[in-house]
Amino acid sequence: MALFTKPAYSQEDKSALAKADSLFEQQHYTAAFDIYESILQKQQAYSPQMLLKMAYIKEGLRDYTSAMYYLHLFYTKEPSRSTLKKMEELAQTHRLQGYEYNDLQFFKTQLSKHYMRILELMLLIAVITVTVMFFSWRKGHKFTNTFKIGFTVYLLFILYYINFLTLGDAGIIRNKSVAIMSAPSAGASWIATASEGHKVPITGEQDIWYEIRWKGSKAYIRKSNLLELP
Repeated sequence: MALFTKPAYSQEDKSALAKADSLFEQQHYTAAFDIYESILQKQQAYSPQMLLKMAYIKEGLRDYTSAMYYLHLFYTKEPSRSTLKKMEELAQTHRLQGYEYNDLQFFKTQLSKHYMRILELMLLIAVITVTVMFFSWRKGHKFTNTFKIGFTVYLLFILYYINFLTLGDAGIIRNKSVAIMSAPSAGASWIATASEGHKVPITGEQDIWYEIRWKGSKAYIRKSNLLELP
């Protein structure tokens, strides 16, 4: 899975970005998009406005899979309810499933965005607490069982946060007439034929297959037919 970060453009990339912006203003959208995509793939970086322009171009070309993808990239780093609403409206207009957003989805995105800051704060609190406990113990202070249990639970939660907390993976179906299967095999039972643009939760993977949730049930889709979201 690609990791997209804030831009650290070279002078060459800055010139290319300026050229692409100029082409976009002149409504030469395809040429502008090619440059934007080149910068994105080369640097694994972006500017928020660049992503919005890429989504706008793809929506105009009726490539709703790509439009949703770039809107998602924008949203993961610049979460806002207006972007959620835009994705939901686009999905409703074109009858795409998997884009029903609520306060929980917004909370998950905020948590993902601030994951490291939250972790640093929790670790800082733990270090300060241990330090205070050490000096208090040397002075003969005894801690209650309730405090000991509470602090142990807090440390276990930090371990869980680091190793097991997951906000869920998802992907967008990228091809037309994609077979959704009951097992990771071409000979398995057929469940449905899905069109491009639908968003599905990814719950696992096996060889060339992703395990997904399709209408509330476990199903499988070939990895080549799914665009994994970062």
